[in-house]
Amino acid sequence: MPSKLIEKRNELKAKQDKVHEVLKQMGDDFDLSKVTLLQGDNKTKADAIKAMNKELADLGNECDSLAEIEKAADQDRARTKEAEEAARKGLPQPRKDEGTETDIGKTFVGSPQFKSYLKERRGKAGLEIDVPLKTLMTGAAGFAPQSVRTGDVVPMVRRAPDIMDLIPMRTTNQAAVVYMEQTLRTNNAAEATEGALLGEAAYTYTQRTVPVELVGVWLPITGQQLEDIDQLQSIVSDDLMQMLRERIDSQIINGLAATPPSLQGLLLNANIQVRGYAGDYFDTSFNAAKDVRVTGRSTPSAFIFHPNDWAIIRLARTVDGLYILGNPNETVDRLWGLQVVQSDAIAEKMSLVGAFADWIKLFEKRGVVVEVSDSESTNFSHFIWAIRATTRLANVIMRPAAFCRFTRP
Repeated sequence: MPSKLIEKRNELKAKQDKVHEVLKQMGDDFDLSKVTLLQGDNKTKADAIKAMNKELADLGNECDSLAEIEKAADQDRARTKEAEEAARKGLPQPRKDEGTETDIGKTFVGSPQFKSYLKERRGKAGLEIDVPLKTLMTGAAGFAPQSVRTGDVVPMVRRAPDIMDLIPMRTTNQAAVVYMEQTLRTNNAAEATEGALLGEAAYTYTQRTVPVELVGVWLPITGQQLEDIDQLQSIVSDDLMQMLRERIDSQIINGLAATPPSLQGLLLNANIQVRGYAGDYFDTSFNAAKDVRVTGRSTPSAFIFHPNDWAIIRLARTVDGLYILGNPNETVDRLWGLQVVQSDAIAEKMSLVGAFADWIKLFEKRGVVVEVSDSESTNFSHFIWAIRATTRLANVIMRPAAFCRFTRP
């Protein structure tokens, strides 16, 4: 019996096909009078399209929730298997996320290592703060201690790293992620008469290895600011963590394939699918998602658009001036029932759709390590310290054909 998730995904696909057919009948000028699949006048048809879009969004949300439940169950099974394998080989047990302190700065400045460092004023204070990368810390950047100020700090404009949140996180205690890929599958299943030879299947498996890479950033800071614990906590908790996430987010999209120390990126992977612009943005995006289903044999879970490209879709209107995806007061963050992520990490006119929930994984060897030292160059004599934040991880694209990039003119 198919799972609830499969049933809902099939229902979603059927409704996507119906909406796509309605949009095809409307034509390039989005003329509702051409639509024969819907009854009534143009306003009635527009209301029907809005209702269908809402059904797509609701079904998409339900599919996402069911996928999260299945993903959590899969991760629990994977952690149990990894722990058993580590115990069998006598390796260290993998990291556990439960009960992890989520305030990096608070943990760092309150640690015995850092308190000892402030007292001794030599060497370096290092503390491994093992937290998931997706725990985004908030706070203002560190500046000079306040005297007569409001206390408000306005950070530089920065990109929100939302792409990471699409991808399942896994842990590893190895220097590389090694897995097996089935590269040949010959299905010779066939009917046979009594006593006749059955068809012989053929399999070939290939080992794939993705190295764990280092991603880091450091910040020089004077001793005076270092002694301002609140400001130090803001720097560690917010800016450095944000910088790591921004870089990883960008690498997931734009990383050079098989070129260490770059992480594996989707757009430059030669094996993902490519769909040219044809008809309009609605047709192109639908057909790209269809390529993921048909050629990639996968279920697409999300689109990634540059904000300027998403604006073209969101602002599309019928010849009567009605917004196809709903009125301006309606929050629309889905297309064809799939989640839409807006990010300028992807180039304008280049968009992506894929099975982010199934065929790409971010493996984390450890959480964020934050260290402070005055041993860099002439820092000791200049009363300057360096704060460093690093993490080690691997981005593994297990089925490139489960992703399709598409463009617009």
